[in-house]
Formats: sequence, C-alpha cells, structure tokens
Amino acid sequence: MPELSPLPANPGVSYVMPVLNEARYLEDAVAAVLGQDYPGPAELVIALATSDDGTDEIAAALAAADSRVKIVQNTGHTIPAGLNAAIAASQYPVVIRVDAHSELPDGYTATMVAALARTGAANVGGTMRAQGRTPFQQAVARAYNSPFGLGGGAYHLEAEGEQDSDSAYLGVFRREVLEEVGGYDETLLRAEDWELNSRIRAAGYRVVQVPGVQVVYWPRATWTALRKQMYATGVWRGALVRRQGGTPWRYLPPPLVVVMLGSCIFLWLARRVGLFQNALCAATSKALQLAGWGYFLGVAGVAATRMPSENWADKGLNWLALATMHLSWGTGFIKGWLAGAQPDSDVDRSRIG
Repeated sequence: MPELSPLPANPGVSYVMPVLNEARYLEDAVAAVLGQDYPGPAELVIALATSDDGTDEIAAALAAADSRVKIVQNTGHTIPAGLNAAIAASQYPVVIRVDAHSELPDGYTATMVAALARTGAANVGGTMRAQGRTPFQQAVARAYNSPFGLGGGAYHLEAEGEQDSDSAYLGVFRREVLEEVGGYDETLLRAEDWELNSRIRAAGYRVVQVPGVQVVYWPRATWTALRKQMYATGVWRGALVRRQGGTPWRYLPPPLVVVMLGSCIFLWLARRVGLFQNALCAATSKALQLAGWGYFLGVAGVAATRMPSENWADKGLNWLALATMHLSWGTGFIKGWLAGAQPDSDVDRSRIG
C-alpha cells in the first residue's frame, strides 16, 4: 500500500456538501456539521445548484450567519460536479463529504479523523442509519437498514470491527489521494461514490468502514419518489458494470428476479394466445410461476418477521418498500447494463441528495 504523509494532530477538515432543492433538510444538516465538537479548524463548502424551493435563500442565510460556511456554484448541476467544485474551493487536508439528507452524529469528525490516522486509509466511513417521519418513509428506512433491502454497500449494515470495504458511506478522505485519483467522475449521476472508491482501491489505498458510527439518512418519503430513485440508481449501476466489465455478486439478485418475473409473464401470455404449447414450455412456465410466487411470499415473510413492525399496516408497508426497491432497481440495472445511461433521462436527479 502506498504510504500517506502523516496527519498532524487535529488537522483541518473541509466538509463538502452538494445541494439542490433541499429546503426541508438543509438547516438540520448544516447544524449537525457546525455542531461537531472538533478542536481543529473547519470549513463547510456548499456547492449550490439553482433551486426553486427556497434552498438558495436558506443557504445564503446560513453563510451569512457563520463565517465557516462558504458557497460555490455548482454549474454542472450534478452531485459529482458539485463535490468536485466544493473540493476545489476548500483548503484542508481532510475532506469530509456530507449530504443535505444526512445528519452527522456527535463526535463523528473526531472519530473519523482518528480512524484515518490510525488505519492509514485513504477513506473511512460509518454506517448509514436510515430514519423516517411518515409511515411510508419509516418503512423505506427499515428496508434500507435490512440486509434484505438494497444488499449493496457494506455500510448499510453495522460492521463488526474495523474492516476494509469496497466503498464508504459519504466518506472522510485524505485530500492528497482525491487529487491523485482525479476526484469524482462527472459523467456519472449515480454510483459515483462506489466508482471513486474503486479507483482509490485500484491505486493501492485502503477504504475502511468504522464500527459504531451511525449517520442518519432520510430516504424518499413517497412511493413514486422511491420508485424513480431506485430505477435511476439501478440504471447507473448497470451502466457502470457495462463500463467496468464486472460487478460484485450481491448486485445480481434484483435483476435476476426481474428476468424471472418477466419471463414468467411472457410465457403465460404466450401460452394464452396458443404459443409454446409443448410439455417443456408448460413445465418451464409452471416453474417460473412457482418461483415468482415464492419471491413475493418470501418478501412478505421477511417484511413480517425480519423487519421491525408494530402492526399489520407496518408489515404491508415493509413489503411494498422491499418489493419496490428490488424490482425498480433490478429493472433499471438491466436497462443500464444493456443500453447504458443517459443523464437527461435521470429525472430524479432534479433533487440532489
């Protein structure tokens, strides 16, 4: 592993936050950053895209109230472009990514900076701990926090001891490594964290998940918003797999479920109109139908017994959140893997976070 220069005691930290249409969450997110009890110098650079919900005015007021807050314009209007703009405008050797949909816990900065120094890693992160306010958002949060939900980065689940990871939630970076690998890839609208960390690891550096550090994340609060987010995230993950030529196995179950269900529906319809009437096709159709029912019943079982719930309404919302995540993400993955991703089709990126 390449050696990094030693960090001084209490090095300066630069928080970087891309923001677009986050009037509901911005003040709390900024308060969590500025409220960190950290003895070293700190700054928060907000990369502000043009919002239409009053976010710009809130950001301006926050900057006027605290000299540690700076604002730069995110002319690229995407998360990677905003992060790169904020990093370029910042100054300290430790760069801490934060989002308006996340709230840092007390002691986060001191713990993570100490982990950087102790492990010699280029990037460290904690656990994403999703929370919700409405019943549906709470169900989505339970799905995020479940191993049966996204099944993606290890940071969705609490680590047992410090461990190397393929990515990190948000991330606390050594600036010199960010500069060495070229920062975030601005051609991506999603999966930008995983792709950046893949380059960091390819350069020989460590990415480490730190146990006992939970960052609050507020997921999408409506079914439509969740469906759009999951589909677009799947598209960009599939496009990244298409580009890189490989993927960790844990990303494959959702698209395989979609293929199974799609094949089941296709064969059922084909047989209804008189096609594929031989015994092999009949047996295949029956097997796919059983597998499809097995999937939905399995999700129902997980929603009812392996996820927190207080009543049957919660169990039903758990089922809806899980199935929406799986099927929307899996459908998007197949589309991105087969045809790539187009930035102008990612309508859910009208809201950064």
